[in-house]
Amino acid sequence: MSPFPEKVAAGSGARVVRNVFLLAVCQALAQSGNVLIIATTALAAQTLEGRDFYWTTLPVTLQHLGVMLSVFPAALMGQRLGRAFGFGLGAVGGMAGGGMCSLAIWLGSFPLLCLGGVFMGFAVANMQLYRFAATELAPPQDRAKAISYVMASGIAAGFLGPLIARLTPDLLPHQFLATYMALVMLHAAAFCVLRLIEFPPVKAEQVTGPQRSLAEIALQPVYVVAVLAGMVSFGVMSFLMTAAPLAIVACGIDGREAPVTIFWHVMGMFVPAFFTGHLIVRFGLLNIMLLGIVILVASVVVDIAGIDVWNFRLGMLLVGVGWNFLFIGATTLVTTAYRASERGRAQALNDFLIFGTTATSSLLAGILQQAWGWNALNYLSLPLVGMALLAVLWLRLRSGPSVAA
Repeated sequence: MSPFPEKVAAGSGARVVRNVFLLAVCQALAQSGNVLIIATTALAAQTLEGRDFYWTTLPVTLQHLGVMLSVFPAALMGQRLGRAFGFGLGAVGGMAGGGMCSLAIWLGSFPLLCLGGVFMGFAVANMQLYRFAATELAPPQDRAKAISYVMASGIAAGFLGPLIARLTPDLLPHQFLATYMALVMLHAAAFCVLRLIEFPPVKAEQVTGPQRSLAEIALQPVYVVAVLAGMVSFGVMSFLMTAAPLAIVACGIDGREAPVTIFWHVMGMFVPAFFTGHLIVRFGLLNIMLLGIVILVASVVVDIAGIDVWNFRLGMLLVGVGWNFLFIGATTLVTTAYRASERGRAQALNDFLIFGTTATSSLLAGILQQAWGWNALNYLSLPLVGMALLAVLWLRLRSGPSVAA
């Protein structure tokens, strides 16, 4: 018998709200762990290998690699064995990854810290599927709103993750040991909350229903644009967010500013999610994606305008807002491109490509920050944003008002 039994989801509004709320709590806990990793890991790697070490972002990159390796198993497991089983196993992976990172700090082992990053990738791969699970808990007309509300829980992560990052590094004799132990506890709490959610049971047609080839799904214009927009939104965000703590220290600012800047960034990522779904309904999906692209460009302008504390804070806030509009829009758009029986493969390919981009961008972020500096990273972001702009405009012109709305 499965240790994560599926429960029959009821259709009442109260139960829909309850289930979406509990999923949002799980998102907040798991996302807090993700924020904690971003705010801490590069600096923790420096304590192990030295300040001039070029590969300080490698553990974060390997986390993204872990996501890439995990998205297909995680998505297919959720489709065939149920969301509760898949998400529960993901939380166990998060506990294991946090435990490995804790042991790495205790032993002073950078390779073990990298291995912990790979295991964390499995947890993050499942967490990223929460946004798709939200659409399965709500009526079809509320799909964008359900995604937004679950994503909005990242506001709590924006407080909790940086708070843990600021308070825990020096609590134990080994710097950052308490930080990674807190990571284990966050995923343990998520595991417990997941047990309370009434996920819809797996239906036969979701496993054995008619399915197109993955190539046929992936070559649809809507799918191509949605995936490309997701890749750009997450790639640019990861590129700048991963390098920001290193850039702050390199610019002579106290390293304790890094969690504060990440806090502003996470607020930008998730506060708009309270109304992004409503904006999509009011102004149109592609219009909100275009607005996200404009805000990403604005973030680059702020970043290259100076190296004051508020340049970092405002720039990272804007890149978070731009990510929110573009990524939630892309997620909503991609859900229109596949059938229920195709969801596992279609969602997995989407996240595989997105996190392949973030793995590359996070690795290059540390190397290029050390070699070329903060401004170069921002200039390099502009061609990527330009690709998303052209793709969304092309789909808008090709599809007309139906998709734009």
